[in-house]
Amino acid sequence: MDARYQQRGMRASEARATWAGTVRTRPIATAAILIAVVGAATILGAWFFQLGLGLKPCPLCLEQRYPYYFAIPLAVLVLLGVSAGASRKVLLAALFVIAAGMLWNAGLAGYHAGIEWKWWPGPQDCSGPIDSLGSANDLLRQLESISVVRCDEAAWRFLGLSLAGYNVLISLALAAVAVWGLLAGRAQASDPSRD
Repeated sequence: MDARYQQRGMRASEARATWAGTVRTRPIATAAILIAVVGAATILGAWFFQLGLGLKPCPLCLEQRYPYYFAIPLAVLVLLGVSAGASRKVLLAALFVIAAGMLWNAGLAGYHAGIEWKWWPGPQDCSGPIDSLGSANDLLRQLESISVVRCDEAAWRFLGLSLAGYNVLISLALAAVAVWGLLAGRAQASDPSRD
């Protein structure tokens, strides 16, 4: 029985060694996998809050999803490119684009979090005053047909951070992973047999 547990322990340590070796020898593929998996988990989480818990997203929340909708398929294409032997320059350019998109998204999410904390005003279409109410009948029709989700009110907070705040952290982490994959992949450019 001890031999069986020792064998399982050896398999686990071999798996850790294999993963560590893959991270060092295949940084572009590793970065692409991490970006795709973490990005997909983030979008699935956003959909869970929206569809499962009924928290309607504001316009800024929806806009913060676009970089994920772009980065996830691009990361999968990078991974396919690595397996198909695509040009390292193309793969590195794709990681650069992912990093830039995630940095832009971190800025947008930071802007949104600042609006929620009332540090600055938000866009008029989701946090400003209603200028034209029209007649009483028009107002009643408008109120029955629209559901305004305000950008300046956090729908949910955990440990003091709203979903926009967590998006800042996740976007920065994904940008860091993409930059790491870019720099480590560029350092391996002299050895085309790797990655």
